[in-house]
Amino acid sequence: MSSASQGRPRQPRHDVPPPTTAPRGDSSGRSARWVAYDTLRSVHASDAYANLLLPREIARARLTGADAALATELTYGTLRRQGTYDAIIADAAGRAVDAIDPDVLDALRLGVHQLVSMRTPSHAAVNETVRQVRQASGRAASGFANAVLRRVSERTTDEWLDRLDAAARSEDERLGVRFAHPVWVIRAFRRALASEGRADELEALLSSDNASPVVTLAALPGLAAVPADASRTAYSPIGFRSAGGDPAGLITASDGRIRVQDEGSQLAALALARALPVRPGERWLDLCAAPGGKTAVLAAEALAHGASLEANELSAARAGLVRDSVAGVPLDVPVSEEDGRVRAGRGRYDRILVDAPCTGLGALRRRPEARWRKQPSDVPELAALQTGLLDAAIAALSPGGVVAYVTCSPHLAETAAVVAEALRTHGDAIEELDARAVISDISDAPIDLAAADGTGRAQLWPHRHGTDAMSISLLRRR
Repeated sequence: MSSASQGRPRQPRHDVPPPTTAPRGDSSGRSARWVAYDTLRSVHASDAYANLLLPREIARARLTGADAALATELTYGTLRRQGTYDAIIADAAGRAVDAIDPDVLDALRLGVHQLVSMRTPSHAAVNETVRQVRQASGRAASGFANAVLRRVSERTTDEWLDRLDAAARSEDERLGVRFAHPVWVIRAFRRALASEGRADELEALLSSDNASPVVTLAALPGLAAVPADASRTAYSPIGFRSAGGDPAGLITASDGRIRVQDEGSQLAALALARALPVRPGERWLDLCAAPGGKTAVLAAEALAHGASLEANELSAARAGLVRDSVAGVPLDVPVSEEDGRVRAGRGRYDRILVDAPCTGLGALRRRPEARWRKQPSDVPELAALQTGLLDAAIAALSPGGVVAYVTCSPHLAETAAVVAEALRTHGDAIEELDARAVISDISDAPIDLAAADGTGRAQLWPHRHGTDAMSISLLRRR
C-alpha cells in the first residue's frame, strides 16, 4: 500500500520511542514482556505501527531466539485479539475498559493473552503481569490487576468465549467479540465474500486474520534464483519460503535481489508486467510506490524486457524506502515526490501501477492494530482519493496501455465501486481485462479466484490463498 501521505486522514507516528519511566529488566536489556508492553503503549498512545517499532525494540533490548519470539507473540497476539480481551477484562473488572488507566489496561491485555491464548501457567501469567503493573503504575494498581487476572484465570478459554457469546446482542456482535474484529469490518467482509457467492467463508476469514502469517520471500525475476532448499509458494513463480531460521542473512547476501514480500503483492506486480506481451521501449510508472516491494518486481521485469520504469511517492521519507528497494536492480528508476494525481499527468505510459492508499483491511494478520484504528468514516475519503488516482492514471495511458488498480483491502467501496466508477467515467475509452485469467496464467498451481461482482477483478484472500486480501483490477485504454 502506498503512503499515508497520499491523502490518508491520519498521520501516525511510526518512530515513537517506548516509555522509559521504569527499569525494564536486568543489565542485558529489557525483558521480552517489557518490550511487548512498551510497544503496546506506543501503539495505543502515539499511533506507532507495531510492525515497524517492534523489530527495533527487540534489537535495542538485544533479545534473540526464544526471547525475541516471545516478545513478538505477546505483541502481535495481544493486538490481534484485543477486542476479545477487552470484553473479558470488562467482565472480570466489572467496568468498561475506557474506565481503566491505559498503562494498566495494556498490561492486563498482555496478561489475558497469556492466560487465554498461550500455554503460560496461570500463576506465572498473573504474577508477572502484577509485577509489571506495580512497576509501571504503583501498588494500588497492582492490587486491581491481581484481582482482575485471578477472575480471568477461573474460567477456561472456551468458558469465556461461551460467556461472551451469550452476552452478545446480535450475531455480528458475537462474531466481533469471538474473532476480535469490529462489527463494521465483519459486515464489509461478509459483503465482499457474498459478492463471490462465498459468504459461508466468513468465519474462516476472521480466523485467518488472527493467525501469524508465514514469512514469504521473493527472488526478483532474472536477478535472483529461488534457493534449492527452499519451499516454493503455491502461486507466485518468484515466491518461496525460507528453509528455516532468520532469512536476514540470505536477504543481505543477495544485495537486495531477494526480499520479504507477501505472495499477493508479488502477484499484483506480475499481473501488470505480464498482462500483455511487453514491447521494447515501453514506459512504466509506479504511481504510489512506497514502500517499494512491487516497484522492485516491476523494475526487474522492465529490465528483462527492455522497458523503463519511473516511480512516485509523495512522502519524502517513504520515497527513500522506494529508492532503497530498487537499489539491487541494475536499472535507473527515478523516484519523484508528488501527489500522484498530479504526477500521472507529466507523461504518457504503457503500464501504470496504482497501488492505492486504502484501509489496509486485507493485511490485518501483519498489521493487527489497523482493525482497531480504522473507522467506517475513513472509507469515503479514501475512496475519493482512490478514484482520483485511478482517473489520473487512466488519462496518462498511451493507446493500448494498461493500468493495474490494486488495494490491500477487500472492501467493495475501495475495490469494485472504484473500478465501476472509472468505467462509467471513461466510457468507451477503456475496457476491463480479466485479471483472474492473467493471474491464473502466471500462477504455478491452479488458483481459486471466484468471479467477483461479475467483473474481471481478482480478489485474493488469506484464508483461501494464504496471502493478504489483495484486490487486483486491470484496465486497458482502447
